[in-house]
Amino acid sequence: MILRQLRYTKIALLIFGLGMIAGLVVVAGEYPAWERAASAAMALGLVLIPVGLFADGRGMALIRWLTARFSRRKTAPGRSRQRIPVSRRKQPIRATARAATRKRGPKRRR
Repeated sequence: MILRQLRYTKIALLIFGLGMIAGLVVVAGEYPAWERAASAAMALGLVLIPVGLFADGRGMALIRWLTARFSRRKTAPGRSRQRIPVSRRKQPIRATARAATRKRGPKRRR
């Protein structure tokens, strides 16, 4: 089952759930001294959910992609390719054949 793999995410959701229950008890029982503790537990749970997803391995694919992307070898700055002169370049056959055989007339007006 997939939930077995999400150990840290489940812990973060448990912390958030406990904060919600504590908040409900604080509001219903009117305990103003405990309001900040309950809201801090909920906030901590909300912050830990993405951290837990990352720690469970879902974010490791992103890290692998980033390291592969930025660790690629750069080309040597001293080497340059020799350019072929324009006169020696081959032109496509279609372009030369079409230009020689077909001439366009003036545009028609409608």
